[in-house]
Amino acid sequence: MSQITLYTSQHCPYCRMAEQLLARRAAGPLHKIRVDLDAQALSAMIARTGRRTVPQIFVGERHVGGYDDLARLDSAGELSPLLAACQ
Repeated sequence: MSQITLYTSQHCPYCRMAEQLLARRAAGPLHKIRVDLDAQALSAMIARTGRRTVPQIFVGERHVGGYDDLARLDSAGELSPLLAACQ
């Protein structure tokens, strides 16, 4: 199973940008959960993160946050080591 979980929806540009950033960092396969298709998945995401917006990104068990949080980690040079630790 993938170590990267991405709560997402179909028409979310930030979700696509998060996927593209993770692909550039060779994050490997993503476990994508479409909350726009599954109300229970949306409820589970809110319970797990306390947030209602997508994307919500987990690397292993660590909740990274949304796209802006992911991009900040990448800019700080912290994303690649985090991804490497999960492989």
